[in-house]
Amino acid sequence: MRLPNKIISFKESSLSKFPTILECIQDCDMTPLELYAKIEKCFDSISDYIETLDYLFALNRISLNPDTGRITYVI
Repeated sequence: MRLPNKIISFKESSLSKFPTILECIQDCDMTPLELYAKIEKCFDSISDYIETLDYLFALNRISLNPDTGRITYVI
């Protein structure tokens, strides 16, 4: 996890990307590809995006519906 420290600013950290993802999926569920297409400008690479999704999933803030393949916002 890219946490803010002396070298990595908060803006460059994974923590700063959490609200961006959560705001996008709050109103409607999206596939990971649809979500990435919508917010790709916020990430340096696709690996940063996937890493951030992993953290949100581990924190139980998002879930993936295996039937539809869509990411759901967990309240």
